[in-house]
This record gives sequence, structure tokens and C-alpha cells, in this order.
Amino acid sequence: MTLRIDISGLPPERLRFAASPLAELTAMLHVLAEPEHHPQRAGWAAEVWAGLRPELAERLREAEFLWRSARADFLVPARPRQTLAEELDDVDEIDDETYVRAALVSSCGSNRGRYATPSPLTDAVAREQALERAQARGATQEAFAERLLDDPAAVRARVRHTLEQCAEAFFDAAWAGVAVQLANDLRLKNDLLKRQGIGPALASVSGAVSLAPDDGGIVVDKLQDAATTAHGAGVTFIPSVFGRPHLVAVYARGWQPVVQYPVAERTPSEPVALETVTLRLEALAHPVRLRLLRTLARGPHTTGELADAWDLTSPEVSRHLAVLRRAGLLTARRHGRYVHHTLNLPDLTALGSDLLAAVLR
Repeated sequence: MTLRIDISGLPPERLRFAASPLAELTAMLHVLAEPEHHPQRAGWAAEVWAGLRPELAERLREAEFLWRSARADFLVPARPRQTLAEELDDVDEIDDETYVRAALVSSCGSNRGRYATPSPLTDAVAREQALERAQARGATQEAFAERLLDDPAAVRARVRHTLEQCAEAFFDAAWAGVAVQLANDLRLKNDLLKRQGIGPALASVSGAVSLAPDDGGIVVDKLQDAATTAHGAGVTFIPSVFGRPHLVAVYARGWQPVVQYPVAERTPSEPVALETVTLRLEALAHPVRLRLLRTLARGPHTTGELADAWDLTSPEVSRHLAVLRRAGLLTARRHGRYVHHTLNLPDLTALGSDLLAAVLR
């Protein structure tokens, strides 16, 4: 499933890479709301929560639907500014209907296709549907949605004040800490764009982003099949340190396409294609192959040894080992007349700690 951004005929200068304080703050807020998604930031999140004033902590919890499972589109700006205050000023320029629709996309679990439906600010049926979706997600979310629909100006002012308080509480220090890393990434991306063109620049963003074979579109590996266009204003790519590993895309009708991508680790590993991950998961889905892996986790074994250990025939073991090798989970090395099969532990580890624990215990 993919998102395609049409860039046919788009001038090169309309594809831009820029850092955004507001988008990075939103990524930090997502870490605070979903620390399980970011185990490498767990210590930071715990420290921030411990240091927050109770009033600000409560404000973050009441509005977390704007950045928890999805990001409200206005929090990922298409035209990044130098400061958070400037970007918040730009958000203030958005009309109430556009703001409310964007907020309800994230807070009510709706999809971006709902932008074509009647406005919940003026249509009673649309309002009722929005509140029903919010209610299904809990009382806090229902209350937030109801306040937003009843008095969007008051809620907008409260959200802005909350984000401004975050700057003093934790954002300013964290932003200063990632500024050099973001600047280095932007320097690399813009140099690639200038010297080698769009294709190499996109390839450096993520293994999930590529130039379409016809060169007329950007293809992003996302959950839904969708399409949008960059005609007119263009498309913006925003690097994020705190957003890792998420790839966020803004593509709703009426919004300029924006992709917030994770900056690579300082010692990045080669990205693994989705096809490879799928092949590995399929290989692990068979109970016999899991048994073989549990034995191989304890050291190299021959086909005959594995057959004896699990009361299988050698041809049957060979067929299962071939599947595991094609998935890149095993290596085979000949020692005289014997072939030893060895578990590829790093690639197995990359699939998840629970799987590794199951194999090793």
C-alpha cells in the first residue's frame, strides 16, 4: 500500500528540505504519549514527565489525540519557519473549519478522505458522527472533541498556549540538542538534490520513499493506498530526530504534501526492504522452522543433526532450511564432507525482542 505524490512537471526548487520546530515538538509530544514506540527515548520521556508542572501535564493529556496515533496536519507545516512562535502564528491563520477538520482526523480516528464530507461545525449529522467516533475512544477524547466543536477559538488558544509552555518546559533544550544533527542531514539532502537530482535525494530519505519509475511521482510506503499532488506549492520534506522510526505524511485535500522522515542513526544499518521482512515472517510462521531455529540458536548444526534432534527426515529438514536461507536467516558453510547451518542472529534480532526471546529460551 502506498501514497503517491504527483510531481509531474514540478520545478526542482518546489521540492524542498527544511527543519521545522513545530514538527519536531510534535514528534517529542508523540514520544511522551507513546514511549513504547520509542524505547531509546524512554529515559528522556520519563525525565520530562517527572519535571512537568501538573497543569501542563494535564493539558498534554487532554490534547494528546492531536499527536498520539496520528498528527493533526497543521502540526507538520508545509512552510517551516525559523522559530516555533512563527510557525504557531501560521497555524493561527488557518480558518476554524480547516483547523477543526484536521484536529478531528487525529482525535476522532477518522481518515483524511472525510475532508470531502460536510463540516461538523455547521452540519448536525457530521457533528454527531464526529462525537460518536470520539466517544468510542474514551471520555477525555469525547470531551475534547465536544469543546472543539462548541468553541473552536477557545480550544485553539488553549492548544497554542500548551505548546508555548512546552517550549520552556523541555522543547527549547531538546531542540538545541538536535539542531546540529538536523542541519547536517539537511546539508546532505540538499547537496544530493542539487548534484544528483530527485531520485538519489529521495532514496536518502528512507527505504520507504522512492521516485516512481515514470519519474512523475513520489511513492511513499504507507498504511493506506492514496494519492495527492504537489502541483502549485510543491512538496516539503522535514527531518526529525525524535520522530524515529515513524514516517509521517500530510496529504489531505487542501494541504500541501509534507513528509516528516526520521534522521538516520549516526551509525545507520542498511535499510531492509518490506519484501525481505515479509519473507522472513513467512519463513518463521511454520512451527518446524521455529524448532530448527531454536536448535541453531545454540550453535551450528548439520542437516543430519537437526533431523535426529527433531525426528525428521533429512530431505524434510533440507526443505525447511532452504526457506530460512532464502529469507536471510541462515548461512551455510562447508567443513569437509559436512555443511554446517548457522543462525543469522543480528537479522533475527532486528525482527523483535519477543521473537528472539522465544527462540533463545
